[in-house]
Amino acid sequence: MTESPREGVTSWTETMSARERIRSVAETLREPRSTNWISDQADAAWSTTSNELNELVEQGRLRRIEAGDTTLYQPDYTRLLFEEIRTLIEENAREELQSELAAIAEEIEGWQDTYNVETWEELEQSLADGEVSSAEIRERREIIAFWRANEEDRQLIKHALELYSDVETTRKQMTDAADRATS
Repeated sequence: MTESPREGVTSWTETMSARERIRSVAETLREPRSTNWISDQADAAWSTTSNELNELVEQGRLRRIEAGDTTLYQPDYTRLLFEEIRTLIEENAREELQSELAAIAEEIEGWQDTYNVETWEELEQSLADGEVSSAEIRERREIIAFWRANEEDRQLIKHALELYSDVETTRKQMTDAADRATS
């Protein structure tokens, strides 16, 4: 959402089309959902939602699951994983990815030292400690979310670095073949 100085925060229905909202909802699902649920979340007409979901299934971006009388949709997580790895490789030099890994490691080590824990799960367990203030609980919950996101990013970056040379070699072969075909 964007903020307009005159109106405050504007609704995403004003900044995104119905199809964009549907894609945004559908491609970020953590569990299979129905057309009705996605339509409601995207604030879009059921027919528009159904058409867009079917198109996303045809493109291979979503998977359709039949659950009794209900049809559910979920992202193709394998495809999303490879797209994220591809984007990391295409948009970053190998050294940039290595630097990001170092930054993530430093940040996690800082949290480990600050809270005297080894994992975000241990930090999460500390939330039940009766001596932790409500402000501290909020701060720790925020750090747990960042920590988990950092671990996901670290895993993606590791995969990207493992495939980096293979992708570069393949890209060079494709470029060379295209150059030979056009010359």
